[in-house]
Order: sequence, then structure tokens, then C-alpha cells
Amino acid sequence: MSVKDQIEAKLREARLARDEATKNVIGMLKSKILLELKSGSGAEDNDALWLDTIKSYVKQLKKTIAEYEKLGERGQQLLGEAKFELGFCEQFMPSRLDEAATEALVREAVAANNITDPKQVGKLVGMVMKNHKDDVDADLLKQVATRVLSGG
Repeated sequence: MSVKDQIEAKLREARLARDEATKNVIGMLKSKILLELKSGSGAEDNDALWLDTIKSYVKQLKKTIAEYEKLGERGQQLLGEAKFELGFCEQFMPSRLDEAATEALVREAVAANNITDPKQVGKLVGMVMKNHKDDVDADLLKQVATRVLSGG
């Protein structure tokens, strides 16, 4: 079943259950897709477009959540909504390696390329991403690489 079909099925379920939060996030994704299709970029309505759109929205949501967390109590309601949307979107994302597996890749790259300087985090992240872009979470990779190069 295509991503679009899965989302349409979720929308039908949400309508029946009167789940406004799910309907809202699906509406947001559909709006983003429609904007891209009408932008003149030549995009086609396929799984690749849906996954790229969801991936982009997940990245945006992660930044938004970090900002809401800084607001303390004032951002709690918005934080809850953003976390719900993130959870909904992540179910369509390909699974990524966990922290332990990511650390194994980092340590392998460190050993293979003799990287020891904490200032070379960017180089290390780039090396791992070059071969494992679809397998690792970039934010987690950077955290692990920083920790490993710092002696952790």
C-alpha cells in the first residue's frame, strides 16, 4: 500500500473517530503536497514526494519542539500538539538505527580513518552519512560523534 493510501486510510479512521488532531496533521501534510505539486517543480504525486514531504515536516517539527521546550509552561499545549504530529509522521518514516548501532558505525569510522580530534566531528559525521544516509538519524549521529571524539 502506498504512503498516500495509508494516509487516506488514517484520515477515514480519524473522521469516523472524530479525531481532530489526526485530521489536522493529515490536512497539513496534504496542503504541503498540494503546494509542491502546484509549484511548477515537476513533482509527481508518488511515494517519494510523500516521504520527502513527511521527512521535511519531521525536521521542522523537531526544531519547533526544541523551541517550545524552552518556553516552559507557556509552551506545554503547543508542545503536546507538536509531539503528537511528530509521532504521527514518524510512523511513515523508514526506521533508523538506534544509538548503539549508530555508535558502532561512528567508532568504525574513527578507527578506519584515524580521527581523534574533537574538532573533526563534521568530517566524521560526513563520512558516516556518505555511506549510511538512509540508516542513521543525523541529529543522533552528531551527538554520538561528539561524545566519541570527546573521549566518551
